[in-house]
Amino acid sequence: MSQNRRQFLANTGKWVTGAAGIGSMGWNVAPTHAAGAPSTRDSGTLNIPHQSTSSLGEELRADLVIIGGGTGGCAAALSALKQGLTVIMTEPTDWIGGQLTSQGVPPDENPWIEEFGGTESYQTYRRQVRDYYKQNYPLTPESWENPYLNPGDGWVSSICHEPRVSLAVLENMFAPYLANQQLILLLEYRPVEAGLRGDEITWVDVEQLGTDVRRRLQSPTFIDATETGDLIKLANVEYVVGSEGRDVTGEPNTPIETNPANMQAFTLCFVIDHINGENHVIEKPEEYAFWRDYTPELTPAWPGPLFSFTYTHPGTLEPRTLPFEPESQDGWWAYRQMINRHNFEQGFFRGNLTCMNWPQNDYLLGNIIDEPEEVIQEHLNRSYQQSLSLFYWLQTEAPRSDGGQGYPGLRIRGDVLGTEHGMAKHPYIRESRRIKARFTVKEQHVGTEARMAETGLSREDVRAARFEDSVGIGAYRIDLHPSTGLFNYIDISSLPFQIPLGALIPQRVRNLIPASKNLGTTHITNGCYRLHPVEWNIGEAAGALAAYCKLRRSEPHQVYESREETRSFQRMLTNMGVRLEWPSDKIHAL
Repeated sequence: MSQNRRQFLANTGKWVTGAAGIGSMGWNVAPTHAAGAPSTRDSGTLNIPHQSTSSLGEELRADLVIIGGGTGGCAAALSALKQGLTVIMTEPTDWIGGQLTSQGVPPDENPWIEEFGGTESYQTYRRQVRDYYKQNYPLTPESWENPYLNPGDGWVSSICHEPRVSLAVLENMFAPYLANQQLILLLEYRPVEAGLRGDEITWVDVEQLGTDVRRRLQSPTFIDATETGDLIKLANVEYVVGSEGRDVTGEPNTPIETNPANMQAFTLCFVIDHINGENHVIEKPEEYAFWRDYTPELTPAWPGPLFSFTYTHPGTLEPRTLPFEPESQDGWWAYRQMINRHNFEQGFFRGNLTCMNWPQNDYLLGNIIDEPEEVIQEHLNRSYQQSLSLFYWLQTEAPRSDGGQGYPGLRIRGDVLGTEHGMAKHPYIRESRRIKARFTVKEQHVGTEARMAETGLSREDVRAARFEDSVGIGAYRIDLHPSTGLFNYIDISSLPFQIPLGALIPQRVRNLIPASKNLGTTHITNGCYRLHPVEWNIGEAAGALAAYCKLRRSEPHQVYESREETRSFQRMLTNMGVRLEWPSDKIHAL
């Protein structure tokens, strides 16, 4: 094994997998931080501690067990806690928040999010992110007075910001429930086994990473909020993975043949800044030659080597070149910029921070769901090499506008993500196992062109299918990154949509609710149901459904099957600030 690979494993431990697959993973060591960087635990922000692990096989019981503490899991927990439930939530990393934190991805949101398009609690989260900067950072007077402060001025979102700030906001939201022990939070735990009685889950065993400590969690209701639907598999819930064939769904943009191995690429994100005049070039990664020369063999064709500023335009599928210049408010750098130093007092930040979540570090060589552990481990290690190689290429060989090569002043900022190895704590997962649900959302329900063909209406008049059992709303283009089945982008227009309750109800199992990208969508519609505010809404509805069922002594299936119960549940959601439909002036195609 080379020195580079040894150093990677020494700093991070290996990725932990298990029977459920990659969604259970986490680093198999204690949390790590860059040398000299502030730790979350000593930064003055609220820390959510580990619970006592004094006994092996200890059983814990609550009104609701949530497996997975990502964006949807946090929303589900907050929703249930506000309704008075006791909750146990597990998380495989040491950071709750998922996409928003441990995966390092600034929010992808709809154009109306500042005034509409998210639940009331999601809007509260957004306000608290801005308030955190105003209360704790030395902003310029103009930035402090800006009600729509975008700390990073990244063009992917109107609230691009550091993952640690989202972590602090979420931790503060949970603080009172931890204080009164209404919430038990088990950080660095993964699910390893589930007990079944007929069509019900009776218990789930979770294991603390890097140890043999196991706990048995019991509850009337379980929520799967893992990144890849791990509990779904452990509990033998029927599910779909990869792409359905056109003969199965009838969707015009799905591949012709069913292919479970055809999934959107995952990405191991990282954060960089640039210090002009300094040299921070790292040692050449061991797989650098491979990744520098790698050209994906996609259909339609990728325009050339992956490491290039020329890529496939997602919408047109034509080659497109974006500029790259550190700290430029244009092109690749500004895409996911999470800190613009000019929003802060002069000298507070040495450079702007940007997130490297590009097609250039999308991993296309294989899947990390339903594969043997050694295969998953190899793909994770190679994805690390890919992201590290992209960074080295930017430092040494990337073409500059002045005719030179490379930007040696680039620094990898693992401290921003709470790691020594430099990458996010968890890969950014775009596609999960998806339950076989009582209702599945298809392209014909939300895709603009498909809806026009279904209804005969013009682009100006067409609307997404209306769901009488709506439990929320969302809006995003149907955006699928290149896939492991070697298909190029699928990025097509969609319509502002609703989230149907039927998509949260498994066909058979009675007491499991999905709260993430694992609801009843297809490979195609996953592309617009997978982003931050939609996942939050899915999670919030899932937590509320668990609370409603406890209140009514009912089951999720019974709520779905009774129109009267569905409407009663919808009234509960409305009172909580969950919007169930779009206003008439915010329904045009994206």
